[in-house]
Amino acid sequence: MIDWNELKKRQPTVVRMIMNSFHKDRLSHAYLFDGGAGTGKKDIAVHMAKTYFCQKRTNIEPCQDCKDCKRIDSGNHPDLHLIEPDGQSIKIDQIRKLQKEFSYLGVESRKKVYILNHSDRMTTQAANSLLKFLEEPGQMTMAILLTEQKQHILSTIYSRCQVITFRPLSTNGVEEALVSEGVPPQLAKTASQLTNDQRTAKELALDEWFAQARAIVIQLTEELKERPHQVFLTIHDKWLPHFKDKSQQDMGLNLMLFWYKDLMKIQLQDNRIVYADQKDKLERYALQFGRKKISQHMMAILDAKRRLSANTNPQFVMEQLVLRLREG
Repeated sequence: MIDWNELKKRQPTVVRMIMNSFHKDRLSHAYLFDGGAGTGKKDIAVHMAKTYFCQKRTNIEPCQDCKDCKRIDSGNHPDLHLIEPDGQSIKIDQIRKLQKEFSYLGVESRKKVYILNHSDRMTTQAANSLLKFLEEPGQMTMAILLTEQKQHILSTIYSRCQVITFRPLSTNGVEEALVSEGVPPQLAKTASQLTNDQRTAKELALDEWFAQARAIVIQLTEELKERPHQVFLTIHDKWLPHFKDKSQQDMGLNLMLFWYKDLMKIQLQDNRIVYADQKDKLERYALQFGRKKISQHMMAILDAKRRLSANTNPQFVMEQLVLRLREG
């Protein structure tokens, strides 16, 4: 169950600001949450609404068990309205329906909360229609607009909202969030190294392609050290068929780079390794590599990434790379 302490780990500045507003009873009638996908905007907006409605909260933490909290969790609270784009945009009919709700008293109390996801996708007519609420807000009505592109928000709306900026999640923050959602720890750790977008990281970590990619990289690095005569077979039979397009090939090389970075970290007695489930093997290999050799291998991988970006033939790049890596 999400609470303010968990959300504070993801967005400490944002949560402190919101908690302070609740403590001082100085909530704004309209907020604009601006930040990249997966930074927790929607989770914090919904939890903010839960705190607003809960009548049995402890300090500002909702009880999670009352009728209001349970209805919000199930998505059917009569006074909390979540608006999503209808197709590619939020249309004027959706805002008109919302305005009609404005005129009613709350079903459970006088409080009402409206969350507009992807508010930058409002049509011009919808945005202009929303201005009436923002200019003449109800006494206990709160709007929370979520956006990834604040530059597309109508200036007259922007100026009437309290703008709160959501920072990209830290690597640890993404990893912890993924594990809390049931992603296997080894995949959560690896995916969080590739993106700080929690949503993208989760999609990646739960994709069977990604798990196989990680396994192929581990196999290849193992063969380079223990069975170098097999690496070309692995490149042709597994690597090239699996890493097909340029983005996949680049990701595969990033996964290889993480392996050699882990070797360096172990030599520096830094336990923050990506392949934590392979720690015993990494420790054994780290004893067999000098730091200079590890650095050379990392440079070889970075060079392979540059050559791929320059449209060099992937097969040729990988064959040349493993030749360089086999030298160690």
